Amino acid sequence: MQLFYNPTIDETSGSFSFDKEESKHIIKVLRKKDTDILFVTNGSGLLFKTEITLASDNKCTVKIIATEKTEASKFHLHLAVAPTKMNDRYEWFLEKATEIGIHEITPIICDRSERKVVNKERFEKIILTAMKQSNVLFLPKLNEAITFKEFIKHKNDGLQLIAHCEKSNKKSLKSVLKPNENVTLLIGPEGDFSEKEIALALDNKYIPVSLGNTRLRTETAAIVACHSVVFVNESPLTLKGGIQNN
Repeated sequence: MQLFYNPTIDETSGSFSFDKEESKHIIKVLRKKDTDILFVTNGSGLLFKTEITLASDNKCTVKIIATEKTEASKFHLHLAVAPTKMNDRYEWFLEKATEIGIHEITPIICDRSERKVVNKERFEKIILTAMKQSNVLFLPKLNEAITFKEFIKHKNDGLQLIAHCEKSNKKSLKSVLKPNENVTLLIGPEGDFSEKEIALALDNKYIPVSLGNTRLRTETAAIVACHSVVFVNESPLTLKGGIQNN
């Protein structure tokens, strides 16, 4: 199934038009025509089966002929991950985490971060493309970049975890995870979190965890953590119910 995206539609919508860029892609590149079927999501769990009523490369219009709803996950996974020095590695993380089923991402700027500025607009495009490519019906939330000190002030529901490389009394990630529990997990930069940051996290009730016996790159650690949480919760994207004809 090829998936398209339109955030403005909901269960009350009867028809809608794609913007010029998407319309041109649908008509000129994919060579779609009148009466062809397109599947569209609003990024909030709804899948729409639509039929093209106006095959214009300026304003492709469709009517909704069926709607399918996916229930939201019973857990929420929020990864706060320091931007990597090589930007393409962070972009790889965003893509793969979206495919796996992450819910929320916050870039955190740490004491040892070599990259302190990120292009949020580009990151959002990567996440959106990954969502459509993998047929995910929920668009992950990407927050603005924030300093570690600012992030740590906010209390999060559920488990609060920090993965670091310092030798200390850490629990294995798999030993603390439980199904249907919200998880916020911190992943540091290439140089790891500073001792001050680790101490601050512990003061704020974060549990130190290990992701395995080897030292992982930032983006690898984030993917391992993401998959571990989703795996414990099995498939958060299981479709519930059937097609509802409009």
